[in-house]
Amino acid sequence: MTGRAGNGKMGLLDGRFAIVTGGASPRGLGKAIARLFAEHGATVAILDLDKDEAEAAAEDLGAEHVGMACDVTDKAAVQAAVEALLGRWGRVDILVNNAGITQPLKLMQIEPEHYDAVTDVSLRGTLYMSQAVIPSMRAQRSGSIINLSSVSAQRGGGIFGGPHYSAAKAGILGLTKAMARELAPDNVRSNAICPGFIATDITAGKLTDEMRAQVLAGIPMGRAGEASDVAGCALFLASDLSAYCTGTEVDVNGGALIH
Repeated sequence: MTGRAGNGKMGLLDGRFAIVTGGASPRGLGKAIARLFAEHGATVAILDLDKDEAEAAAEDLGAEHVGMACDVTDKAAVQAAVEALLGRWGRVDILVNNAGITQPLKLMQIEPEHYDAVTDVSLRGTLYMSQAVIPSMRAQRSGSIINLSSVSAQRGGGIFGGPHYSAAKAGILGLTKAMARELAPDNVRSNAICPGFIATDITAGKLTDEMRAQVLAGIPMGRAGEASDVAGCALFLASDLSAYCTGTEVDVNGGALIH
């Protein structure tokens, strides 16, 4: 159903079906991941809050790709979206839990609504989406779930998101590892990516020149990451190249955090 990679060579994801949440933003990580997956032969569904934006992003990738509106914090909506895709495709091979929001707040500024918004999208959304695809992945005895965490979870913030963002992304790491342990006997893999400072729409225009210089000074490679840097890592985790990797957290941070 899917063809060769865009360069005419066989792609790493030929014949596979992937869901990417939060993938509609033109300069976001989700869109970059979806694009690279499509280039490597996958058929991709982009899920986002706005139906028109999701459909436009999918259309950008090619006619066979799908854009759907879905609020990942709404369990019934998530279930309906995945069931519709299973009805259309017959299987889901890859899930990328990319949907997330960040807020640059200090500890004492975090109100209940801030906490709920940030943790719900990251943690609840990742749980609900994973729960929706796991039964079919278990049945086919294969699948790759990729969760987006952050260097903020590992180092306790300090770049852009507030403490509640660090907490939510740290929760992603715990959830990823617990899922990996439970799903491994069914050959379903669960891994996390921890991006460092990446130039996307989330950070665009929100850092002063001084703040940006300070961030870059802490990165041995001396540059901000690109969305394509994260997409390349996601491609590895989605493909058979990482067949023996589960429960891992992969750093994509230019050396900003070296364990």
